[in-house]
Amino acid sequence: MKVPPALQDMIDAFERLPGVGPKTASRLAYYLLHAPKTEAEKLSTASGNLHDNVKLCSVCRNVAGTDPCEICSDDQRDESVICVVEEALDILAIEKSGVFKGLYHCLGGVISPLNNIGPDELFIRDLLPRLKDGSVKELVLATNPSMEGEATAMYIQRLISPLGLKITRIARGLPVGGEVEYADDVTLRRAFEGRREY
Repeated sequence: MKVPPALQDMIDAFERLPGVGPKTASRLAYYLLHAPKTEAEKLSTASGNLHDNVKLCSVCRNVAGTDPCEICSDDQRDESVICVVEEALDILAIEKSGVFKGLYHCLGGVISPLNNIGPDELFIRDLLPRLKDGSVKELVLATNPSMEGEATAMYIQRLISPLGLKITRIARGLPVGGEVEYADDVTLRRAFEGRREY
């Protein structure tokens, strides 16, 4: 049976999303086809508004609706500690745990030579001006415990160590190969409480 072109286009669009295979893409497309037209319109409107209404914070590179983001604008945060994460989803996971009250810096990925991603493709250099005035006393490296995450943490540690800051790494409360965004609150809490000097 030949699938109508409009339906196939929708399946192809869903299949390009991370973690969505052909079967899931087909289920989603068929769901939208049989759902009320308003559901499909809501999805279309939300998708269209995404790039118009979400921006990167000019300070920490987190995704936000305002610039600077609400975390960077919050005068109740501990400005002497910056937590470096790979992705904005990691910030959401850490914030949900309630264990960290400092500021963040989002790298936008990790160093991955196999994918042609080096330090210059990330927001590593954007971190340096934030550390120069002496108000930051500790840098927490919260990259994932994968080979790429460890390599990125090591690169940042070597880059920052001449500044004389305390550099810590979240503890191994996260499984090797795991990702911060999928960790539960207790695991994240233990990882932060057990962080060590790097």
